[in-house]
Parts: sequence; C-alpha cells; structure tokens
Amino acid sequence: MTRWKPISLEHVKSYPLEERSSKVNVKDFGRPWREGGSLSNWLESLPGILAGGDFREIVDRMVRAAASRKTILLAMGAHPIKVGLNPVIVDLLERGILSGIAMNGAGIIHDAEVAMVGHTSEDVAALIGEGRFGMAEETGRFLNEAISQGARKDLGLGRSVGAALVDARFPHNRYSILAKAYELDIPVTVHVAVGTDTIHFHPGADGAAIGKSSHLDFRIFARLVSTLDKGVFINLGSAVILPEVFLKALSLVRNLDHEVKDFTTVNMDFFRHYRPITNVVDRPTQEGGQGYHVTGHHEIMFPLLAAAVIEGLEKGIAKDAHL
Repeated sequence: MTRWKPISLEHVKSYPLEERSSKVNVKDFGRPWREGGSLSNWLESLPGILAGGDFREIVDRMVRAAASRKTILLAMGAHPIKVGLNPVIVDLLERGILSGIAMNGAGIIHDAEVAMVGHTSEDVAALIGEGRFGMAEETGRFLNEAISQGARKDLGLGRSVGAALVDARFPHNRYSILAKAYELDIPVTVHVAVGTDTIHFHPGADGAAIGKSSHLDFRIFARLVSTLDKGVFINLGSAVILPEVFLKALSLVRNLDHEVKDFTTVNMDFFRHYRPITNVVDRPTQEGGQGYHVTGHHEIMFPLLAAAVIEGLEKGIAKDAHL
C-alpha cells in the first residue's frame, strides 16, 4: 500500500465571489445589433474588452486630436494602395484630418501607376523568370525624371513626385495620394531603401538625386514628428522601414529638445511583427502616451477607423451646435 495519501481539502480557505476582483464584467459586454443603427451605434455596441475597448479608445483619441488640430501622421507601406484605400486616404486629406503621410519607396510606384493608367501591382511570379518584373517603361522613366528634377530644385522626394503628377494631368489623378497632398500642400515624405524598388534598376535612376531628396524628406518627417505631442501616429502595414524611420526621427527631435511625450501610436497590420510592436507601440510611449496594435486586414480595418473618426467628429460638431 502506498504511503502517499491524497491531500485533504477540508481546511481550504475560500472567500466570497463578490469580494474578488474580476477581469470581465457585464458592464463591458457587447450589445446585439439593432436594425437601422448608425456606425457610431455599432461602435458603442462593441465589447469594452481587449480589441473592442482598444478600438474605441483609438477612435476617441483620434477624434480629440483632430478636433484640437493636433498632428495626425499616417505612415504606410504600399499594400494599403494595392488593396484600394487611396480614396479613403484622399478623403482624410481633404477633410484636414491627416497632417502628413510617410511612404516607403514602393508607395510612389503604385500611387503613380494608379494615377497614370488606373491599375497597378504586377504578377511577379509570372514575370520574374523572364527578367520582365519591374520593367514597365513609363513607370521608371516618369518617376526617375520627377525625382531628378525635384532634387535639382531642392525638393523632397514626395513633393517632387506629387508636383510631376499634377503637372502631367494624368486621367486618374483624383485617386493619387501624392497628387492630392501636393494640391493641398500637405507633406508626403518618401523613405527609400536603395535597391528595394523597381525604378532603381531603370537607366534613368540617379542615386544621388534619390538619396538627396529622400534624406530631405526624412528631415521634413522629423519636423512633423516634432509636433506630435497630443497627436496620433499610425503605422499602416510597414513592417520594417517606417517603424525604423519613426524611431530615429523621434530620437532626433527629442535630442533637439522638442517635447514629444504625450501622444498615441497605432500599429495596424494583419500580422504582429517585431519592429512595429517595438518601435511604434512600445518604445516611443515609454515616456508617456499610449500605444495600440490593431490586427486585421487593411481593406476592412482602416476604412472602419476612418469612418468612425469622421462620425465622431461630426457628432461632436452637432453636439456643439446644439449647445
């Protein structure tokens, strides 16, 4: 017979359930949908738990920043363009909600092609075998000429391309982020890693012009970051380049004694990547503010965020008018 007897439960100490602190409360539960409701009704019906609570907090922070005319910056990879978000972003520019946009080098390629011919994003797998990937003549020629001309005028890369698009009067310019931002005099900065973009291996590529204009854009971006206190920084789908650029710009402006402590950062992507979580959500807000991560497809989550912010602003205007 074994000497190991089961432990006795007779003297276990318990306490009343009402005294216990709990993580989930019915007051935070979601509410079922009622036909005929508005987007703001839907937002209010979300559970105030985890991502549901985070999303509502992000909307509230963006609404307060926009209503107070604080800086709201959108950093974006090229994927948001390829999933059709240009009209949503252009609308935010026209409404004055976005104070500036930062792109990687691929962003100008897809934005320009949309403006030029109304379509973009080639089938890489079908073309790479024959060495035809990235060899569209008009794309490389137009963008490299725009960058070279802009560099000679001491313009940043984003402004150079935006000006060239507007001057060319392409048939689909109304869908171009760069063209609309140029018309509105809202900065779009472009942060290039040489060799990552198809236009870099076209005959007209000028490395000196690319470097000069992109470095100027970094300095313009840093100026925008220096005004970010009480504002919002959104990273939409850039896994490496823009999180790194943002962290360096933030360090630079703090080194120059700009007060950038209390602000909101939001990373939006369909995967959780190391650099955006570290360089956008966590490290920048150690001195204050709040960082958030929203997981989901760009083509669903960003229009939802934009719509919620627009409704929140309209609701605030209507409330003020009523008062």
